Amino acid sequence: MNKAEIEQALRDYMWMMNEIIREREEMEHIKGGNMISQITDMPKAAGGTTGDPVANEAIRRADKSKRILKLEKKVLFIQTHSKWIKDEREIAVLNLMLDGLSMKAIGNVMGLSRRHIYNIKESIVDKIAHFAHSSHELQLKK
Repeated sequence: MNKAEIEQALRDYMWMMNEIIREREEMEHIKGGNMISQITDMPKAAGGTTGDPVANEAIRRADKSKRILKLEKKVLFIQTHSKWIKDEREIAVLNLMLDGLSMKAIGNVMGLSRRHIYNIKESIVDKIAHFAHSSHELQLKK
């Protein structure tokens, strides 16, 4: 992930987690997952629908599953790489960001200016990007 994607993932972390949890709870109530995968392999009419409302629903659910997998990948990236943040202020800002607070709200909670919070956030993003890049290079060398 590049810095802009990391920053966006930090901002979106809370709603992504809520969406993953909601979708997992919904999927627990759905039976017959094998049938859904078989239906999604069926040929589709022009426009992407089969003409069968049940098949269309199965396709919609399969598409949702793919979207949730993308969200899970982003959340896992943040969870894995946030361990590199060691500074106490940065940890506090990171946790408040992951809890869904705005920069203004974080500034109010911590008694710091919004500009100071933005600087801390930039440092967090820089560190995550640096360590993610470093760990990726190490994996390539193995």
